[in-house]
Amino acid sequence: MKMNSFSRVGFILAAAGSAVGLGNIWRFPYITGEYGGGAFILVYLLAILFIGLTVFLAEAVIGQSGQSDVSTSFVSLSKSKNKNWKFAGFMVATGLIILSFYSVVLGWILDYVITSFGTLPTEAKVAGGNFENLITNDIGSLIVYHTLIAGSVIFIVLKGIKEGIEKINLILMPLLGLILFGLLMYAFTLDSFSQAVSFMFTPDFSKIDGDALLAALGQAFFTLSLGVGTILTYSASLPKEANFVKSSFMVAIVDTSIALIAGLIIFTYLFAAGAQSAAGPGLVFISLPVIFSGWGTLGNVIAVSFFLALIFAGITSAVSMIEPSLRFFIERFKMTRQKATILCGATFYILGIVALLSMSKSFGAELTFFGKNAFDIMDFMSSSIMMPIAAIIICIFLGYFVDKELLEQKFTKHTSSAVFHTWYLLIRYVVPIAIIILFLNKLGAI
Repeated sequence: MKMNSFSRVGFILAAAGSAVGLGNIWRFPYITGEYGGGAFILVYLLAILFIGLTVFLAEAVIGQSGQSDVSTSFVSLSKSKNKNWKFAGFMVATGLIILSFYSVVLGWILDYVITSFGTLPTEAKVAGGNFENLITNDIGSLIVYHTLIAGSVIFIVLKGIKEGIEKINLILMPLLGLILFGLLMYAFTLDSFSQAVSFMFTPDFSKIDGDALLAALGQAFFTLSLGVGTILTYSASLPKEANFVKSSFMVAIVDTSIALIAGLIIFTYLFAAGAQSAAGPGLVFISLPVIFSGWGTLGNVIAVSFFLALIFAGITSAVSMIEPSLRFFIERFKMTRQKATILCGATFYILGIVALLSMSKSFGAELTFFGKNAFDIMDFMSSSIMMPIAAIIICIFLGYFVDKELLEQKFTKHTSSAVFHTWYLLIRYVVPIAIIILFLNKLGAI
């Protein structure tokens, strides 16, 4: 095994760490609440199985086969070895863009970890005002938080695959699981737990419409960190004989389980306080602190634990977003890891400063273009344009420009021929169409 490669357990934890992020603990519960619970979760699970896992396996087979950066892996796996496939490497830039504003959001959460040791707001209006003041006025604190998060990410990735990314995931992923387990055990003691279970696992199909289907597809796709080159790059650090199929299924199971556990925890807490399930994006930063405030000192302990879980989940995702760019510069431009990290770290750090300033009252007007501030532009460009395009390219590439027999050989080392042919059918026809529908729908919402 190469010194800078993952062990199988390390790969599973690192890929799961990449997948498990704010989308699982923050976004998944509030979207589930907006679309009525059980029926949405059923659709989401089907989307994970047939859409998300299909693209995940696609990135894994490209990465493990290529054993290099994104551009080089595409060229080497193509039938004709066409060098134009090197332009597929554009997807590595997506991770840096996401990391720029993701670091800012983690800065907000770091602020909530600190303030949760003190007095929590008792009214939604006060909680909302506190959050609004943080992101629009408290520029100094946000820059400090962003610097701490960015510095942590840079420090981790400087250590490399084994000593940095794998090791931090071996620490943070179990800690995340332990915190969530503790929060779940407390939720289990509350009378509202059964209500949360019923809400999440009793389907009401009257709540499902076109928007719900697209939301489920989008959540399933983006929660697995697809279309940014992360899974492809991580898979390139897997030994060639490793079972990428089994590892991919394990990552999907861990990712989905944590999302469901987070949903059970949050809905139990919401229902215990008589709050609404459809609390929207403000659920974590406005609704939950108010609920925790009613539980006295225990509420402070739970608040600190909850926001620490978000920080841990976010950090494991953050380190994964920068790795594809690092490998690109190391492999294609023969940079040292230190130089590549400094370049990529400086890029996302500066973009993050622009993103956080664009939400402030002092600089927002100057950093708003076409009706969107820089933060929202980065979010929209990465999640609504660059990631779907990258995923479509991956599907077309494997479905039409890679030798089918070669792919079958790689898959059937680890799974049945029936699984391969199902995956191949999905990658050629079903998944590209589903992603194109999602892509066009998001563009129509500009």
